[in-house]
Amino acid sequence: MDEITYLTKEGFENLQNKLNQLMHEERPHIAQMIAEAREKGDLSENAEYDAAKDAQAHLELEIAQLQKLLANVKIIDETEVDKSQVRILTTVTIKNLSNNQTISYKIVPDKEADLKKKHLGVNSPVAQALIGKKIDDIVDIQVPAGVIKYKILKIE
Repeated sequence: MDEITYLTKEGFENLQNKLNQLMHEERPHIAQMIAEAREKGDLSENAEYDAAKDAQAHLELEIAQLQKLLANVKIIDETEVDKSQVRILTTVTIKNLSNNQTISYKIVPDKEADLKKKHLGVNSPVAQALIGKKIDDIVDIQVPAGVIKYKILKIE
């Protein structure tokens, strides 16, 4: 049985858009590259043809993986998330107790993790340390530099 992947509606739509782009833009483009390389004659010594066929194989694998993933998605409704403690789809604001800096992270499914957006994958070490905690809890988070104490200021 295939593993269920949990995504937000936005994450699901992003993956669907990527699949559509691969199938309706990339696939025809690679087919055109193969056709053009074929027209150049002897395929046994045609590097362009070999490269295009390799690109096609890679693309088809990526399409198959995305289709399998999307077939086993369960969409999480953000409006139903209990915000009394840190859990998936909550945004948590924490304060570093050693330097008083604050930062907010949204806990998201692993497939949607993106540090640039301050989205932490639910199975990341930081998210795992925060999950289940409540406002005013002190949390020890293991980072490469050691252990840092954080206080949970807000859960949204």
